[in-house]
Amino acid sequence: MIKKIVLILGVLFMNSEAQELPKGFVWLKKEIATIEEDIKYYGSNNFIGMPIRGYLAPKAILSIEATNALKKVQNELKLFGLGLKVFDAYRPQKAVDHFVRWGRDLEDTKMKLEFYPKVEKKNLFKEGYIATHSGHSRGSTIDLTIIDLITKKELDMGSNFDLFGQRSWVKYSNISTQQRANRMLLHNMMLKHNFKSYPQEWWHFTLKNEPYKKYFDFDVK
Repeated sequence: MIKKIVLILGVLFMNSEAQELPKGFVWLKKEIATIEEDIKYYGSNNFIGMPIRGYLAPKAILSIEATNALKKVQNELKLFGLGLKVFDAYRPQKAVDHFVRWGRDLEDTKMKLEFYPKVEKKNLFKEGYIATHSGHSRGSTIDLTIIDLITKKELDMGSNFDLFGQRSWVKYSNISTQQRANRMLLHNMMLKHNFKSYPQEWWHFTLKNEPYKKYFDFDVK
């Protein structure tokens, strides 16, 4: 009897979790079971150095349309023993507002050496690294990399995620041949399956003809 009650409660919890998402959005891991998630803004390993507002769980949320396109990328990579790891997907507007507040606090530079060593914090807005709105909040933009499906090790892309500077540009040339090849593999696979890239961030892609133009603010939980 106890086991039956636990099972019923589990089903109810799963259903309530699914109902929290607005229509048109899905939990990425539920739709693509083999995808890995390392949601950087849920923890402190990011350019601010602390959990970001709106990230209450280390989960990725994405529009149905973007998820369906991403499935095709994952399925093709699997043929070569590779797969995707997601750093960020849907991003609440409150998280973007957190970035903006941090960007205006010029005294807080504790993560500078790791994430923006060659950029002055006072220039982060001017140079386009921080803005008052992000395409992520529309639900069809994703930050990701490629991993070995067996070892879960990331392919070497020549820079860490969210490094502000030219080294993160898709076509940056002062990296090894293998690092350039890894970037081009990710770039070409995503473009093949209906995403467009952001030239200044090798990890950043947005679905072409994304379904929503509004900016959402529901929590990731």
